Amino acid sequence: MTTASVPAGLQSELSGRVILPHDHDHDHDHDYDTARTVVAGDVDRRPALIVRVAGVPDIRRVVELARDSGVELAVRSGGHSAAGHGTTEGGIVIDLRDMKGLRLDPVQRTAWAETGLTAGEVTSAAWADGLAVRFGDTGSVGIGGITLGGGIGYLLRKHGMTVDNLLAAELVTADGEVLLCDEDSHPDLFWAIRGGGGNFGVATRFNYRLQPMTEFVGGMLVLPATAASVAGFMEAAASAPDELSTIANVMNCPPMPFLPQDVHGQTVILAMLAYSGDTTAGERALSPFRRLATPIADMVKPMTYPEMFPSEGVEGEYRPKAIGHTMFMESVNHAAAQTIVDALGASDAAMRAVQLRALGGQMARVPAEATAFAHRDSRVMAVVGNFYEGPHDWPRRRAWVDDLVAAIDQGYPGAYSNFLGDEGPDRVRAAYPGQTWDRLVAVKKRYDPENLFRLNQNVPPA
Repeated sequence: MTTASVPAGLQSELSGRVILPHDHDHDHDHDYDTARTVVAGDVDRRPALIVRVAGVPDIRRVVELARDSGVELAVRSGGHSAAGHGTTEGGIVIDLRDMKGLRLDPVQRTAWAETGLTAGEVTSAAWADGLAVRFGDTGSVGIGGITLGGGIGYLLRKHGMTVDNLLAAELVTADGEVLLCDEDSHPDLFWAIRGGGGNFGVATRFNYRLQPMTEFVGGMLVLPATAASVAGFMEAAASAPDELSTIANVMNCPPMPFLPQDVHGQTVILAMLAYSGDTTAGERALSPFRRLATPIADMVKPMTYPEMFPSEGVEGEYRPKAIGHTMFMESVNHAAAQTIVDALGASDAAMRAVQLRALGGQMARVPAEATAFAHRDSRVMAVVGNFYEGPHDWPRRRAWVDDLVAAIDQGYPGAYSNFLGDEGPDRVRAAYPGQTWDRLVAVKKRYDPENLFRLNQNVPPA
């Protein structure tokens, strides 16, 4: 692999900050070891050059440098890629975190947001005007990655995916062009970036449609996990009104201070419930979940929508080493639920979980061919995860994930690209079924024929 060399005088050409391996600064933003760190705990790469870009001119210059030198180029928004795509070994990183321009239009209910912003930052700003844009479920995620990959989160059933609320985007392409794309201008590119990931350029800003929201009921509900409660939860989630989106984390109970000590380590449903609408109707919609079992903890209440996102300071110290697998299912019946509960109980990993999300609602009403996210008719998304400590226990943790995935597989091939790790080309193909893949390849050939943007869930141009 070619290692990047830094042209003399590069810093003077840029408005942003060039960070090199010998830069160790008490200012964390400009410390090399801090700047190169991403969320995935098993990714430890050393770029030759990190540029905290200040704007589009900086991005164009760095893209030109990577293109002309042939070195690997990584683009970082929030750094949450499970595969560590926000960094590189010996290459160049475009770090967008200083690009935080945000322009809200409460009258038109739109927002232009630069891709250094986090989901939590945009959510908090929009809420102040009684508005919401739907992202995922983690405040520190960068809006660049979650938007380009599709965006599955708390408001999914009521307002669709993040890409369903994207009106336009600005990109710097491999040849250094700055393109504004929407339904009328470069519609092929606009289609591709709504689910096709970072394959087509550096997204610099997005134009979102915002949704009015003044009332919200949500929070965490912890229930004992049995086959009956897990299957019942997913049945209730599937039949709930569109205003309610749910995430059921079936897992070994973490040692949270507000949970009884005798529950720590036991298998529980740690559920996140999000009802966007009238408080009284929300309480009514939530009652079936509370009736499944006597709650261990019930923190669901009327709140502001930004309160659903934990503080970014806490998240920033969290760097798990995890093996995960994302998949789609038709349903979680009693047999599947029993298999999940038994497998979790049999594992001794520090953390093991099966996350279950009921899909449908507005997400399913968008035609599969409308965006590069094509799994519109999928009813349940599952993520099987197992944490490992190091090379000594990786093989058996991997085997546990593979065995459980095989046991609950219902024959629905597919994957959500934002939850993929470094799993090989077949899994990337699974994220983009049928004609979706062919269309993405055609767009890739047009806008990035040399595959400069390859540190992503990659769609090669040939």
